Amino acid sequence: MPEQTPDTAVTVTAPQPGPVSQWLSGQGFEHAVLEPDHLGVEVLGVEAPFLPVIAAALKASGFDYLQCQGGYDEGPGGQLVSFYHLVKLAALADQSTASQHLPAAVKPEEVRLKVFLPRTGDLTIPSLYPLFRGADWPERETFDMFGINYDGHPHPKRLLMPEDWKGFPLRKDYVQPDFYELQDAY
Repeated sequence: MPEQTPDTAVTVTAPQPGPVSQWLSGQGFEHAVLEPDHLGVEVLGVEAPFLPVIAAALKASGFDYLQCQGGYDEGPGGQLVSFYHLVKLAALADQSTASQHLPAAVKPEEVRLKVFLPRTGDLTIPSLYPLFRGADWPERETFDMFGINYDGHPHPKRLLMPEDWKGFPLRKDYVQPDFYELQDAY
């Protein structure tokens, strides 16, 4: 491996805060600025206890639609992640009623929130169901597949797997059982 001299040192720049991050910082909400996604959507890291407060502030500022909620596993030894993709739809509807001829390139404002959880620690996040009713089944599916618990969810049960299933099938360290006996099968 070549030696790095001060002239050849690699500089890593931190992601720059976008408009949503700047607004949240101005309101006193702590969060981490992450790299934008491949479409340029702003991505923010949020601590689990502050998720409902930050989501409520974003909803009050116009992010009125939960487009997607889900989870993923960073891999063995990595973290489990719960994410929320919020969109300002009302602002887009206001633009379309004001002008019958919107350019095709008009896109709604979007932001993605991510909560990172250590796989060996407490896997509990406050549910966003009270703010966004559309979080109902996605949060249940994320619980079912990754084992992330959503505190305050009105129906925290498995959605896809049988209630007595052991483990969480979409975790990358999941070992599939050799045998599963169906109970009460017809």
